[in-house]
Amino acid sequence: MTKDARKQIREGLEGIVVAETTNSMVDGINGRLLYVGYQIDDLAHYATFEEVVYLLWHKELPTEPQLKAFKATLAQARSLPQTVIDTLRLMPKHAHPMSALRTGMSMLGCVDDDSERAISDESVRMKVVTRIVATIPTIIAAYERIRQGLEPLAPREDLGHAANFLYMMQDAEPGPAAVRALDAYLVLLADHGFNASTFSGRVTAATLADPYSAVTSAIGTLKGSLHGGANQRVMEMLQEIDDPEHAKDWVMARIEAKERIMGIGHRVYKTLDPRAKVLRVMSSELAHESGSTLHAKAVNVADTAVEYFEANRPDLKLYPNVDFYSAVVLDAAGIPVDQFTPAFAMSRSGGWCAHLLEQYRNNRLIRPRADYEGPSERPWLPLWDR
Repeated sequence: MTKDARKQIREGLEGIVVAETTNSMVDGINGRLLYVGYQIDDLAHYATFEEVVYLLWHKELPTEPQLKAFKATLAQARSLPQTVIDTLRLMPKHAHPMSALRTGMSMLGCVDDDSERAISDESVRMKVVTRIVATIPTIIAAYERIRQGLEPLAPREDLGHAANFLYMMQDAEPGPAAVRALDAYLVLLADHGFNASTFSGRVTAATLADPYSAVTSAIGTLKGSLHGGANQRVMEMLQEIDDPEHAKDWVMARIEAKERIMGIGHRVYKTLDPRAKVLRVMSSELAHESGSTLHAKAVNVADTAVEYFEANRPDLKLYPNVDFYSAVVLDAAGIPVDQFTPAFAMSRSGGWCAHLLEQYRNNRLIRPRADYEGPSERPWLPLWDR
């Protein structure tokens, strides 16, 4: 490859457009996010997660009868086959919940007779993606109960997606504030263009693998600390700070040590992540209700970091991303820290499946090339001459 051709290589595929999508528009320069044309602020304030999933899959908001039918279909698909529950019981208690979710999803694909038919039959595919979105919360909650030595709870069809998840996790009907916070979180993270996990899911689907395989790939990608695992790292960071008043000194010490401040900065957004803006307000409201100091610590960390980088490195354009305040909101909803990333998967599953539907309908194998930088042709040496 020529030197001129090598100049076109973008590490991490940054800025490379590989396909078209009708699911979401991410405007990183102006800090805007649209789902099928709708502003994320409006959806976070007025829509439920079920409405957003319907929007992503059908490209229109549902009517009242359509939403009622869709919610009922999701609720009826929540139960797990016994084989999947038995598989979760075999998981070590110390296994990361994302590993349990990845394994549970893979097993679900093994026992679902529609798995392979979904590749070529769109009506079957719609049933399968509905099962995927419906059962991810059940897998997460079942493993949480099992690792605590408790029996998993059967899902309830009379509760919405967010409320049923909290019920299965906590064995108590959740309060409206927690349900609203989690539901808004699910809306905010449902889709985000060709992020790493969505891309890996589409790459898998492009080989004409089944939807369960594609979502298993996406879950594995989301597990990493530079993607979905970042929200857990944010929470662990905030827990290191004993008092909100000490947050500024903590941040400056990390900056002087050239250490990363988790939840600050985004590959795409060069201004405040619009989802972080919504979550900051929400975490403030939750802190006011609960008396928690976590929001104050988060605000002090974020504001100190932003003030420093704007004054000293404005070229970096570093601002809080969605992971930063989502940690505070998930904690307020009663989600265990190491279940933050599975909660992210619960949300993003709606977007993953929307992208799988796009990929299968207009499929082409995704096969990029690499620039070889190894040695040129070398002569073979017999073993005794090496």
